[in-house]
Amino acid sequence: MPDEFQFRLLATDGAARCGEILTRHGPVATPAFMPVGTQATVKGMLPEAVRAGGADIVLGNTYHLMLRPGAERIAALGGLHKFMNWPHAILTDSGGFQVMSLSGLRKVDERAVTFRSHLDGALVELTPERAIEIQALLGSDIAMQLDECVALPAPRADLARAMRLSLRWAERSKRAFEGVRGALFGIVQGGDDPELRLESLSALVDMDFHGYAIGGLAVGEAPEVMRKTIESFAPALPVDRPHYLMGVGTPADLLEAVARGIDMFDCVLPTRNGRHGLAFTRFGPISLKNARHAEDPRPLDATSPCPAARDYSRAYLHHLVKAGEMLGAILLTMVNLSYYQELMAGARAAITAGRFEDFRQETDAMWAQGDLPPR
Repeated sequence: MPDEFQFRLLATDGAARCGEILTRHGPVATPAFMPVGTQATVKGMLPEAVRAGGADIVLGNTYHLMLRPGAERIAALGGLHKFMNWPHAILTDSGGFQVMSLSGLRKVDERAVTFRSHLDGALVELTPERAIEIQALLGSDIAMQLDECVALPAPRADLARAMRLSLRWAERSKRAFEGVRGALFGIVQGGDDPELRLESLSALVDMDFHGYAIGGLAVGEAPEVMRKTIESFAPALPVDRPHYLMGVGTPADLLEAVARGIDMFDCVLPTRNGRHGLAFTRFGPISLKNARHAEDPRPLDATSPCPAARDYSRAYLHHLVKAGEMLGAILLTMVNLSYYQELMAGARAAITAGRFEDFRQETDAMWAQGDLPPR
């Protein structure tokens, strides 16, 4: 392992793990939730507000940044950390998922994925080597291999083909990463098929990546399918490397995955839902569009460390959402990102204390109780 990337496992409780990732831009406490900064910004948030909310690391996106403003331009301006004024850790995904989900016209072959830009229709080719080059230009602390992600449900033959292509691309990504600073994670594919997942994981472990991500979930399958799939191969993930579940998810998804040995998460849900009037809180999700909040003077959570949850009335937040004011989206994004970080901090403390299952049950009970005031 290079000195500028290390993973230390600090405590376990059942399969749940508490640890620390050391990067050249600072430590990342795990389990960790990474706010999504797709286009070098976490939507609606100042970088210092993202940090104040508890984030150690954010995610940037290769696909979007390669198209606009361009990886070479960002490199010339000092790299992604300086460009977006985020001096802490950054993970960049390889762009494979966005190619599959955003580009209607695309072609996948052994060499590369070729697609039409969703911005201007220009033809773009993305090879495993180019994906690594872009991430190196961005200066990310953790880079991801290029992979092919298949939406579920899908025929086993399609899952197997994409998984094995992703393995060949993993080998090419590993070679291209030689001499690049930071860390490179391999991505386990195979859809909802346990045998394919184990085949993928075994081959990736033989390649010796710095960490292992789980891709191809939360792409159309039911939550119970996702959880069973993780259970089927998570015990085989290397103990001394970080485990990253890509693109997941709801607060309940996060706790269920932590219970199965996952260390890292990213998802657009807290920011996207915040922009659409939904708050995630320790009382469960709260829709500020609901008319019942129009005359409610209570804050979302009087004991929250987040000022947006603690210092603004539900009536005011409801008004902002109904009026379409941008402040409503900003405040609810703050609420949601803060709650996700609070949830991860609670999980870390519970694992360290050997009471993670109690924490999970207590959190579930609070969500079930809801936010209505006692009669």
